[in-house]
Amino acid sequence: MGYPEDTLVFQISSMSSFKGSDTYVVDAKGRASIPSKMRKNLDPQARRTFVVTRGIEKCLYAYPLDEWQRMESSIRSLSSANEKDRFFARTLMQWSEEVQLDSQFRLLIPKALLDFAEITTEVFFIGVLDHIEMWKPAHFKKYIESRKETYEKVVEHVMGLEGNTNGNGNGNGNGHSHGNGNGNGYGK
Repeated sequence: MGYPEDTLVFQISSMSSFKGSDTYVVDAKGRASIPSKMRKNLDPQARRTFVVTRGIEKCLYAYPLDEWQRMESSIRSLSSANEKDRFFARTLMQWSEEVQLDSQFRLLIPKALLDFAEITTEVFFIGVLDHIEMWKPAHFKKYIESRKETYEKVVEHVMGLEGNTNGNGNGNGNGHSHGNGNGNGYGK
């Protein structure tokens, strides 16, 4: 059966998707519980398995297995003849470890990765759509404080709103400001 030309048809594909943030304790064995608001969005295809790897800016990335498989597909398309492609693939794969959630939904974070991110007793989780970032809380705070541009300026750039102020000076066209008064608009 066909659809009229002006009808949009969406195919719902199953995938993990994460948002929000939370701080959890890391135990002596290097285990930390994935926040419940994040694990409820873990796709069954991930089979309670994550690939944890080195991130950027002194953090770790935890990809659920379903999303990691998509990442691996992208990596396979890189050119082995290109030096930067080879370096990226080698470095990413060198640091990557497959880890399964235990019965208490804890992730055993490999020691080398904990050491890289300098995570010791606490970990700050951030859901970033297809993966979860894990930070030492002090490192994330320092990262946010070091931002030279406000959140609003970054939104204008990323969303292509630069120069489109509609007369209200904030670029979003609705007259609302989303900052918190601390100058960077990111929160605490």
